[in-house]
Amino acid sequence: MDRVTELRAAFEGSRVLITGGAGFIGSNLAHALCELGAEITIVDSLIPEYGGNLHNLFAIRDRVRLNIADVRDEHSMNYLVQGQDYLFNLAGQTSHLDSMRDPYTDLEINCRSQLSILESCRKHNPKIKVVYASTRQIYGKPDYLPVDERHLLHPTDVNGINKMAGEWYHILYNNVYGIPACALRLTNTYGPRMRVKDARQTFLGIWLKRVIDGEPIQVWGDGLQIRDFTYVDDCVEALLLAAKEPGAHGQVFNLGSDETINLRDLAALLIEINGAGSYEIIPFPADRKPIDIGDYYGDYRLIQGRLGWSPRVRLREGLARTLAFYRERREHYW
Repeated sequence: MDRVTELRAAFEGSRVLITGGAGFIGSNLAHALCELGAEITIVDSLIPEYGGNLHNLFAIRDRVRLNIADVRDEHSMNYLVQGQDYLFNLAGQTSHLDSMRDPYTDLEINCRSQLSILESCRKHNPKIKVVYASTRQIYGKPDYLPVDERHLLHPTDVNGINKMAGEWYHILYNNVYGIPACALRLTNTYGPRMRVKDARQTFLGIWLKRVIDGEPIQVWGDGLQIRDFTYVDDCVEALLLAAKEPGAHGQVFNLGSDETINLRDLAALLIEINGAGSYEIIPFPADRKPIDIGDYYGDYRLIQGRLGWSPRVRLREGLARTLAFYRERREHYW
């Protein structure tokens, strides 16, 4: 059975709730689930800074139910989890810098609201299958590379600490209350529908905007920091497999890539694919340097062995697709 047939068998006719569903990964997931025949409800607060963009859902607007609500609102979540088969819990505050400037809001969104979502599931739908979008940021500065799931967690910012707590609430509710839940530690996800007007979501977003606008890409530090990247379609496939497979319950999985690249070479690659552009090496902004993690790339053998996931889209191809997407839709994302 091919992968699409296998996923359609799991999701066709199922009821799916996506928190943060108007955002980057959530909207791409919603598109994929529409193709698989699921009934989709999206929850998004559409708070401007957090990445929700109604244009992300424009092509499927007649096929999804959009509920403009905040995951911090317990009454809304109590109602929305009822009758759902799957919950993809993607709502969150992603800016590391914002978490340092305003730690209490980050605590509310990435920590307290995760607990109240799980309480809603426990009280109103304990059979719902939950997949939580965690982050490689919780590892902090790596002790060794590639980073596997046994690596110690030592986050470098408030966002990382709160995401770590959010992840472990999910594992706890799986282990204690039997709510089937797992977490994926995502790493530098990129692709169509990502936020590009600033660096709140990822530095690669603002790089794409600058290269399309003919402005120099700014590479911080010496530009030799190594990273790995996940194209959003690969990320969506991992989310779907994690939701479908009983073997994922209670597990934490890294995503990762076979390709690693330093930031200077990444800037050069983006310019080459674009056919024009330039980059400049500049010192780290003072507020960024203390929370930088240096080199990072992940070991994804656990999810490969348990769920059969591995990345399919090469970096060059993914960047080319992403540039093409934004050239055509600049007015919706700038």
